[in-house]
Amino acid sequence: MTLKDNISNVIAGQHVAALATLSEGKPEVRFVVLEGQLDLTLVGATMKASRKVRQIKENPVVGISIWSGKEYTDPYIVFRGKAEIHEDLQMKKKYWNPMYEQYFKTVDNPDYVVMLFVPGEIEYIAPGSMQPEVWKP
Repeated sequence: MTLKDNISNVIAGQHVAALATLSEGKPEVRFVVLEGQLDLTLVGATMKASRKVRQIKENPVVGISIWSGKEYTDPYIVFRGKAEIHEDLQMKKKYWNPMYEQYFKTVDNPDYVVMLFVPGEIEYIAPGSMQPEVWKP
């Protein structure tokens, strides 16, 4: 398997991820649900008025970590890249997930926005490894 395949296996599907943004030069970390895409981008949804949206608009550089949380020895990734906030209906429809209904009711809710995370580099940390492998687009 290639490094990209290994990373894809970790991020495939939906995961609870730790998302770090910057606010006034200080890191802020919170858990978000993200879904990995084949091109190694990550996608999630949030409320337009959330602090993370404001922070991303001020500084789109983010850090994300994903680990399955199933087994202590499972691999994990550390993602560094840029975030985009999308409010247009086309993107909202493209990434709509029925589980969002409990939060947003409908895809055209103006409070629903898509967060798209584009990788600058991704570290893959394999079980027992002391050194990460680094993937860059």
